[in-house]
Amino acid sequence: MGSERFYSEESPVRRVRVGGFWIDETPVTNRQFAAFVDATGYRTVAEVVPDPRDYPGLTAETARAGSLVFERTPEPVALDDYSQWWAFVPGAEWRHPTGPDSTVETLLDHPVVHIAYADAEAYAAWAGKMLPTEAEWEFAARGGLEAADYAWGDELAPSGAILANYWQGLFPFANQRADGGYRTTPVTSYPANGHGLYDMIGNVWEWTRDWYSVPKVARPGKDKSPCCAIPDPRGGNRKNSVDPSGPPIGRKVLKGGSHLCAASYCQRYRPAARHAQAIESATSHIGFRCIIRG
Repeated sequence: MGSERFYSEESPVRRVRVGGFWIDETPVTNRQFAAFVDATGYRTVAEVVPDPRDYPGLTAETARAGSLVFERTPEPVALDDYSQWWAFVPGAEWRHPTGPDSTVETLLDHPVVHIAYADAEAYAAWAGKMLPTEAEWEFAARGGLEAADYAWGDELAPSGAILANYWQGLFPFANQRADGGYRTTPVTSYPANGHGLYDMIGNVWEWTRDWYSVPKVARPGKDKSPCCAIPDPRGGNRKNSVDPSGPPIGRKVLKGGSHLCAASYCQRYRPAARHAQAIESATSHIGFRCIIRG
């Protein structure tokens, strides 16, 4: 588990052990999430007007339901200011992924997006499943390969083959994807990994149940040894997951990267890659899948 070749929060490389589990073949789709909503009447976090008492600086006049939506820029921009391509859009939620005038009617087999952590948990409970730990997710994403950079080997595009929905070209303005799009794709559009799982890499980030923490420093001669594998790791705790420079909101680990990961920006289209996400946040590139433990 982990990598020492890309971002510091992925290291150290360490051996872990997880129990048996079944994991969804694909991310949860709009079609599947719609069945859940139809059966339960559930409303996602993005559909509920936030309470100003929970968010310092927010007023009753400015509190609106909605979510963050990505829009590509018309020209090259500096990559140190994400507000140039992310914007809060009132009315954006899973049924209306780019705003109130959009629909998922033609996207039923795309992964559902604008999913906050509580939304993923609610669906999993309804389906009789649960969310994976980070270790379970990474084990599944590797598809049986050990220590490979990607879910299919050590080359991002072997012989020029595009094996996942990630950003092709210069982010955030020039995507050279063959179909001309730059958002999600149907969940089986790209080859499955060695375990028969689709979209473990790219398309949408996926929630795990682990509170975000930085892995401990490697123990020389132990963490990489099969005899000393860490049993069933479960991440950190809510208190320590909070970003000290941000709001006091717990963060969970996202895995897998999304259609916005690019060679020029956020090379997190890899099994070892990870990202800390506030549990109350929903965006146009976050979804999830579920597991059942053996």
